[in-house]
Amino acid sequence: MHQLDHTDVQQAAERIAGLVRPVAVSPGGPDGAWLALEHLQHTGSFKARGAVNFLRAHREAGALPDAGVTIASGGNAGLACAWAARREGVRATVFLPVNAPAVKVERLRGYGADVRLAGSEYAQALAACEEFAAASGALASHAYDHPLVAAGAGTLLEEVLQQVPGLDTVVVAVGGGGLFAGVAAAARAHGVRTVAVEPENCRALHAALAAGEPVDVPVESVAADSLGARRASATALAAARAEGVVSVLVPDAEIVRARRLLWEEHRIAVEHAASTALAALGTGAYRPAPDERVCVVLCGANTDPSTLAGPDA
Repeated sequence: MHQLDHTDVQQAAERIAGLVRPVAVSPGGPDGAWLALEHLQHTGSFKARGAVNFLRAHREAGALPDAGVTIASGGNAGLACAWAARREGVRATVFLPVNAPAVKVERLRGYGADVRLAGSEYAQALAACEEFAAASGALASHAYDHPLVAAGAGTLLEEVLQQVPGLDTVVVAVGGGGLFAGVAAAARAHGVRTVAVEPENCRALHAALAAGEPVDVPVESVAADSLGARRASATALAAARAEGVVSVLVPDAEIVRARRLLWEEHRIAVEHAASTALAALGTGAYRPAPDERVCVVLCGANTDPSTLAGPDA
């Protein structure tokens, strides 16, 4: 296991400079929290950072094969990989569960990816992706469990700190743990606390902390299309054990409520994974001190906007 550190994040920041959109930060969140608007990133999520870092690093090393790159994804990592691959002039083959949101499948094809649907959850799509990589010689990327991917994600915290000096705490949603591991690596170097937030029924990191190692967990949440990893990465577990990290759970009903709040109060349309982080403040799962400077990362917006006003919003 590679222990991610601040140097990895700094190298990623240099590698992707000018290739991704700098994160915008806005005041006005609950309890005076700042909102990091990473849902405005290329492809609609933070995943673009890790995808660019991964492919650029392999190109620098002369390790991009003719067969291109392949990845399994709930959607967002696949979008980012396909987008980055198109920029680098290489083909992308993306494996998704059959129940992946149609909006993500359509956008993937728009980026020129070869989209293949396999299984009913991320773990099954991953198995199909691994078989394809072994047979084709394609470079296997990963939605979250790779140091280059995680380090790329962590670059957003460096940008947040430039805009929110004196930041005490950053709050992030956790699926497999790539965003969390990268952000936590940067946060440690700056003395910033990291709050890792998971849905109650997608608790891969929480379960890993309890077991002392990554373990498989059931996956059932309104945010499962993005946060539905069956197990957290070892890198994420190592980051979660570090000083200054808090791991919390939030119920689906509060995730839905936080998503609707972002729309009704701010006209911000995000997917449930993004509102999962915000729900930690709304539920009191994490209670900031009165003078604590907190930033919540809104990590993705690949969602159907029509559901924002509906009964299952």
